[in-house]
Formats: sequence, C-alpha cells, structure tokens
Amino acid sequence: MNVAERFSKNLVRIRKEAGYSQEDVADLASIHRTEIGMLERGFRLPRLDTLVKLVGGLGVSYDELLSGIEWQPGTLRPGEFRETPREEE
Repeated sequence: MNVAERFSKNLVRIRKEAGYSQEDVADLASIHRTEIGMLERGFRLPRLDTLVKLVGGLGVSYDELLSGIEWQPGTLRPGEFRETPREEE
C-alpha cells in the first residue's frame, strides 16, 4: 500500500464531505494551497506540523486523516548456532 495515496484519499474525502475547496482548507490550516493539492494528489506526505494544522483546520481527528494507515512491525529472530558439515580428519 502506498501511504501517500491512502492519506490523499482520506484528505479529499474529508474535504469534500465538509464542502470545502482546497483554498478553504489552505486558509483554515494556514497551509499554501499548492501544498494541499500535492497532498491530495499523493505527491507528498505531510510533515508533523502540517498534519496538526490539517486536523485543527478541518476539525477532525488524527484517526480520520490516518484511517487505513497502520504499521505492522516485523519480527526479530535471535541468532543461533548452525551445524556445518565436518571435515574428514
């Protein structure tokens, strides 16, 4: 999954449900309109301060903007000894 694409879908959906234009969101969040466009097209991910501004400006939760984006940690394996073929003595 492409995180930027998922974030962009969430942002577009939230903006449209609220009846806002990109310019409206830019004004509400104090972000340049071109930044909103780039976020909505999935060309970039927001920095932390931009994410906070979007949440405050749109009046939504972080969960709404980050819906469907989760991190699945990998597994760690401890090291181990392995037996190798013995050389004939």
